[in-house]
Amino acid sequence: MTAWIDTHCHLDAPEFDADRDVVRQQARDRGVVHCVIPAVAPGNWAAVRELANRHGDSYALGIHPLCTGTAAEDDLERLAQELQQHRADPRLVAIGEMGLDYFVKGLDPARQERFYRAQLQLARRFDLPVVLHVRRSADRLLKGLREVPVQGGIAHAFNGSLQQARAFIALGFKLGFGGALTFERALQLRRLATELPPEALVLETDSPDMPPHWIYRTAAERAFGAPQGRNAPAELPRIAQQLAGLRGMPLAALAQQTGANALAALPRLQGRFEISVKSASNA
Repeated sequence: MTAWIDTHCHLDAPEFDADRDVVRQQARDRGVVHCVIPAVAPGNWAAVRELANRHGDSYALGIHPLCTGTAAEDDLERLAQELQQHRADPRLVAIGEMGLDYFVKGLDPARQERFYRAQLQLARRFDLPVVLHVRRSADRLLKGLREVPVQGGIAHAFNGSLQQARAFIALGFKLGFGGALTFERALQLRRLATELPPEALVLETDSPDMPPHWIYRTAAERAFGAPQGRNAPAELPRIAQQLAGLRGMPLAALAQQTGANALAALPRLQGRFEISVKSASNA
């Protein structure tokens, strides 16, 4: 069976409350042997750790830029304490989801920047890669990375320019691609997915968000009562098929390449993924 890594899925989200374990098993049945579950705020740090342990997956701890508006002043110190307490946990693979978001209105850019840079400092202190939220903020994120260098990580749901992509790659980052590339009108993103070197790509679902085109419901469809489709890690192999088709690349080769890329981006996955692949091959 082809083995895949979903480098970004929010299995702790309330959308999965009714069937979370079933969702994870469905993904495993389709070859998704490992998931990385990033946190977004202190309120779900324990949840992502528990899920990673329950399902043999990995997790990241951080404060999402969309959560900075409600974050307490001492949450960064709480994050430092959490990272210190669990620094020997091999399932803790990164700091994240963190970053900057200049798309959502009403967020204080200066406060976002403060939380971003503080988490970069923690990544240096604990020698961990970072999982970056990048939305209309690539240049500011790159500026921060040049001023506070870290060991690398993943630029999640990347949708910037080719020049920005190359800048992230030069700083040791892999770029996350998911359901958005399945839309034919996503011309720039699909062009990026084909032009970037294969060593730069990792796969993700961002479940339950970022649904691929076969799940997405338009505003008109939702107005007529159609529920928005829930993305899930089981969709990853089909998303991968789309990427393989765009690149003219055998699916097995894409799985091997993106798996190796994920291990390079998140070195603590090394032992976890090897165990997962062995289990899948015996299934």
